Amino acid sequence: MEPAPITDSKVLFEIVSTKMPFGRYEGTLICDLPESYIVWFKQKGFPKGRLGILLETMYEIELNGLNELLRPLKKDFGK
Repeated sequence: MEPAPITDSKVLFEIVSTKMPFGRYEGTLICDLPESYIVWFKQKGFPKGRLGILLETMYEIELNGLNELLRPLKKDFGK
């Protein structure tokens, strides 16, 4: 699965507005998931579909130290 381009602002908005629908961190915004949880998905395999794209993009953001990209969006989203 190819991660969505980080330049896609819709994907970035979804990362700060979508909550994890299952698992240990159910209800947590994708952008607030612990790095270790995202790395675990990288090792075990990301889910299929849009959620997998969001998680894989968040992994790339974490890996490349680009978390600052999310701050303005998170602020605009009101979280």
